Amino acid sequence: MVAEVLAALNPQPGGRYVDGTVGLGGHAAAILRASAPTGWLSGCDQDGDALELAARRLAEFAGRFELRQENFSELGKWVGAGSCDGVLLDLGVSSMQLDHAGRGFSFQQDGPLDMRMNRRQKLTAAELVNTASAEELARIFWELGEERESRRFARAIEHDRQARKFETTAQLAGLIERLAPRHGQRTHPATRVFQALRMAVNDELGALRRGLDAAFGVLKPGGRLAVITFHSLEDRVVKEFGRVGARDYTVPGGVDVPELRQPCAAKLKVLNRKAIQPGAEEVAENPRARSAQLRVFEKI
Repeated sequence: MVAEVLAALNPQPGGRYVDGTVGLGGHAAAILRASAPTGWLSGCDQDGDALELAARRLAEFAGRFELRQENFSELGKWVGAGSCDGVLLDLGVSSMQLDHAGRGFSFQQDGPLDMRMNRRQKLTAAELVNTASAEELARIFWELGEERESRRFARAIEHDRQARKFETTAQLAGLIERLAPRHGQRTHPATRVFQALRMAVNDELGALRRGLDAAFGVLKPGGRLAVITFHSLEDRVVKEFGRVGARDYTVPGGVDVPELRQPCAAKLKVLNRKAIQPGAEEVAENPRARSAQLRVFEKI
């Protein structure tokens, strides 16, 4: 969604921008190109491998960007408060991570049950699957994957791991498929379980909530925040962030009771009431983009 991101952030020469999920550098390159010759970009990503490739891609913009291996939830620690004109967060797992069997994100290729976006962290999907209780696994599958068979899958995992630990993506996907055969369905029955484990291993919703606040903190008044989500759980968090930030009142305790509302100034403007979706041409070129949704906010 490069064109949509550029339209949202409107990069200008001399502007300062943040790409909190640099990945392979596609959006970062477009922002730097649009803000030439004097625009600056601060970029970060949890994935060290991606950052190395991004640095090569951005070499033509040397002297106009900085890259760090960080989670975007930590932006406030190294980007000045109120210093930026635009921030981009492009959430979820990257195509490079999905396509690399050794990273363990995909059930379509056998690989170690890893799923760490930042391989410097200790917790892996294998450790979670082999040590968490059935109750905890069921909660993860339900809350982060909206998996209706969460309890049955969790009990089966707890049973099977007593004989043999889960070490590979094929092992786990095979168990789920035996419990819930596809019967010609297009979607693999392990899809929601894998999503939930990935989100739990990387604390994706927690990082998103902290990251939205951090991104807002580094923006100037009038600066814009663009967020691309890929599933409903992320989109709900982003939509709620905009809803709360745009209202002109607060409520003690966080529960919106009309009688307890206290007036305050709104913090942001929601620039698109409905999420912006990729065009048909982009989806045809990249089917993984079909679920992308872009929401844009402007700091007041």
